[in-house]
Amino acid sequence: MAVPSRVVAIANGIATVEAFGDTRMTSLMLLGDDVAIGDYVILGPGGSFAAEKVSEERALEALAFMAEVLASGQA
Repeated sequence: MAVPSRVVAIANGIATVEAFGDTRMTSLMLLGDDVAIGDYVILGPGGSFAAEKVSEERALEALAFMAEVLASGQA
């Protein structure tokens, strides 16, 4: 399942993204959309590149659902 990740920093086409307290570096070169700090992206397989930019509303809904599943122990 793809986890929306919030962009917390950008330098030279590489974004630092955060999800559930974990951060990682990912390339933005495959995205046609302009990506800014605070935007949400879905990472591709392996997490080495951002595959899609998603709206904040959609990202927050998905993150809330994932947090609920993790808290229930059904993950």
